[in-house]
Amino acid sequence: RASMYYHFAKFVFVHDPRQMREAHLRSVDCYKDALPLMRPPGERVAIPFEGKTLCGVLRRPLQSPARPPVLIMAPGLDSTKEELHAYEEPFLARGIAILAIDGPGQGEAEYDIPICGDYERAARAACDWVEKRSDLDPSRIGMWGVSLGGYYAPRATAYEKRIRACVAISGPFEWDRIWDGLPVLTREAFRVRSHCATEADALRHAKTLTMADAAAKIACPIFIVTGRQDRLVPAAHAEQLAKSVSGSVELLIVEDGGHNANNRPYRYRSRTADW
Repeated sequence: RASMYYHFAKFVFVHDPRQMREAHLRSVDCYKDALPLMRPPGERVAIPFEGKTLCGVLRRPLQSPARPPVLIMAPGLDSTKEELHAYEEPFLARGIAILAIDGPGQGEAEYDIPICGDYERAARAACDWVEKRSDLDPSRIGMWGVSLGGYYAPRATAYEKRIRACVAISGPFEWDRIWDGLPVLTREAFRVRSHCATEADALRHAKTLTMADAAAKIACPIFIVTGRQDRLVPAAHAEQLAKSVSGSVELLIVEDGGHNANNRPYRYRSRTADW
């Protein structure tokens, strides 16, 4: 709980990076202290990534086989691996291990590694790491993402074929298409975490976050969730993704749901875990 308080206290506080980073590191430290006390407990892990490191949290279900399936979880633009805690619970309850990661431009990685449109690079590193673990089943890897992570997860799934199922929640089909409607702080957070000097540079970078060519390459089953009342990423983006994939697709539109349908979590969180 203390970790979440620190996290939201510095939320998109990108105009004061020193203060934001100090609060962020306190959030990380509080969560780290809590890991062994959780049910099930968590393990802080380091994933090699192109000469650098991505930090993650692994939690294995209490009642599980020796090598349970594992779900890689990608946060959004403003969120971090610590914030995914509540999202993890339904999957853990169903015997699925979770690996929540801070990918490029996210959480602990945002200071050294910029946001990338080709998030499959991060997914590849995570899958490589899973394959080296004796307590996880590398033949049963799924990927989940929320908000901008709802773009990262299907994008990664299109190119990293070790991912066998995907859950995408409120992700944009093309990030630059919603740029003008984004809150100013959201655009600024994207600029800072993309390591761009100006907003014009950030908009050019935003054009690299696209499913236009990638969607048709998704061959595994995918579950897509969106809120009809989402004012950040219109539901039309989820509908376009659902129409564009080549594999099995299930689309859930929460008619009275906002962004991530977080105002109606009971409508989809257990259902995606069952799926």
